[in-house]
Amino acid sequence: MEMLQPFDDFIGNLTLLEIGLIGGTVLLAGFLRGFVGFGASLIIVMVLSVALGPVVAVPVAALSGLPAMFQLLPNAVRYSERSFVIPFGLATFVAAPFGTWILVSLEPAIMKMSISLFVLAMVAMLYRGWRLAQHPSPAALFAAGAGAGLVQGAAGVGGPPAVAVALSTAGSAQQQRANVIGTVTALSVCTLLPMWYHGLFTHDVIIASLLIFPLYAGATWLGARFFTQRGQRHFRNAALGALAAIGAVTLALAVRDYGAG
Repeated sequence: MEMLQPFDDFIGNLTLLEIGLIGGTVLLAGFLRGFVGFGASLIIVMVLSVALGPVVAVPVAALSGLPAMFQLLPNAVRYSERSFVIPFGLATFVAAPFGTWILVSLEPAIMKMSISLFVLAMVAMLYRGWRLAQHPSPAALFAAGAGAGLVQGAAGVGGPPAVAVALSTAGSAQQQRANVIGTVTALSVCTLLPMWYHGLFTHDVIIASLLIFPLYAGATWLGARFFTQRGQRHFRNAALGALAAIGAVTLALAVRDYGAG
């Protein structure tokens, strides 16, 4: 697979424009991560894939986001619903490895198109005020987590479906954001072992991640501070807007890839 080919000296080949684009992208992604709790990885991967290629972009996004994850976890643990996050998170770890089987069995572009359409439909329903009538049962949450884990392993876009489920439950903005952070953290961690197993955490990837994470961490802190001080009343609309944008962009890229194939 092209994703597993070695690469060397990519940093020295970047132009100033590409470096500026990457820096701006990381700042935007980090702020979004701190504010609404998700979306940063997909934004970083989309931009870094153009400049550095997917073999660099995917593991760099995973590693550079680890400090931000630990920044957000304390408050997430404090305010999240353990009855929501724990069964959902455990299921992602069980299901993510099986995503590789889906990846080799189905057309990835079709998978991404289906997921994007699902996310956009959920956004429309949530925007119109739809919520679950009652708190999901542990079995339902485990099933939802397993689905998100499979999607994450197969197509790398398990976050949006997970966030849609978290936003469909009742609760304050603080609680919903904490649930989002908990589920997205589980999805992020469950992909680290497969990446390590396939040898993606090379010396160059580690260096690139170390260069990026100060910007990422600083922007994440600003996003979290904005949420705490004045952003809570805007959280739901901002989260739905981010979901809609990610779903639309993912759908467009999937349609492009399917047409190119």
